[in-house]
Amino acid sequence: MYFILNILGVLIVSGLVFLCSPAKRKVKWRSILSLFIVELLITWFMLATPVGTWTINKIASFFKWLVSCADAGISFAFPSVMANQQVDFFFSALMPIIFIVTFFDILSYFGIMTWIIDKVGWVISKVSGLPKLESFFSIQMMFLGNTEALAVIRQQLKVLKGNRLLTFGIMSMSSISGSIIGSYLTMVPADYVFAAIPLNCLNALLIASILNPVEISKEEDIVYVPPKEEKKDFFSTISNSMLVGIKMVIVILAMVIGYVAITTCLNGILGFIVHGLTIQKIFGIIFSPFAFLLGLGGHDAMYVASLMGIKISTNEFVAMMDLKTHLKTMAPHTTAVAVTFLTSFANFSTVGMIYGTYESIFGEESSGIIGKNVWKLLVSGMAVSLLSAMIVGLFVW
Repeated sequence: MYFILNILGVLIVSGLVFLCSPAKRKVKWRSILSLFIVELLITWFMLATPVGTWTINKIASFFKWLVSCADAGISFAFPSVMANQQVDFFFSALMPIIFIVTFFDILSYFGIMTWIIDKVGWVISKVSGLPKLESFFSIQMMFLGNTEALAVIRQQLKVLKGNRLLTFGIMSMSSISGSIIGSYLTMVPADYVFAAIPLNCLNALLIASILNPVEISKEEDIVYVPPKEEKKDFFSTISNSMLVGIKMVIVILAMVIGYVAITTCLNGILGFIVHGLTIQKIFGIIFSPFAFLLGLGGHDAMYVASLMGIKISTNEFVAMMDLKTHLKTMAPHTTAVAVTFLTSFANFSTVGMIYGTYESIFGEESSGIIGKNVWKLLVSGMAVSLLSAMIVGLFVW
């Protein structure tokens, strides 16, 4: 019964996105079907085969090692804090970002990350038949984050037409930065985090192809490569990376504190009006139909629906902190779909980040494209997270 609901959910979400598309006749169903088949194969490999499980465990061990390296630096600066049996969220989940951002930038400096992104993006483009730049970008934002990925290809984006420029804004809603993965692993199971990462990448392409299909010529289908003149010296690069990392820590910390405080304030006001009413319960009702389509029933559906609302209105960190306290009592399927759904940057604050990036890089005219299509970005972010969770859910019961 619930498995059938899970399959039905994939069809319903895809259908709803198609109904929202202003250019239904331009949708390339062959490309979409190709992406969906690849997603099923990737998920099956990662979650249902010994080799896939071994691969995920090795990747998770690598990121945990990165976090341990970061802990060494944190312990040097805050020895008494790190000596405690239970370390605060700020030190255990956020401070490691400083080192991990630097580590990924070092890989990019020596061309290792650039090579991986380029080759994997080329493969996705060949399989899906979608433009190279969009395929390249979907991989790039998975490692670098949405704003960083937009900045890297800013020169090519500046010459794109408005409709295609919107595609990159839509895709940016479903990104995840490699520098954040270590923080996720301190709160939720690694299996579903690493399953969500490639699925979000492919689903971002899939949803953008339905919601905002574009047609380009072969001459336009190119990928921008930054000139060597833009490359700074090594020590300037890593020093700048560390400063970028601490800024990310401060921004995330501010958002977590602010949004938790706002949620508590709203709950107090709602409770004063109607006894027991909370923002989580309201979102639970709004998102419950989608939670049932994840193959959940009763109490689990309402809880996961509230997590959806928390993520969309605040961010995934707040929702993951709540989920962490319930993991021991949850069924495997519920854990799988909840963690997968939460593993992305899709929320209201991300819309603001994308808008700000467009305005700073491309100017007011281009940023207006985002301002006029905020609903498309939100639909995309929600749909990608749901599809990724539904696909993972098919393999975990």
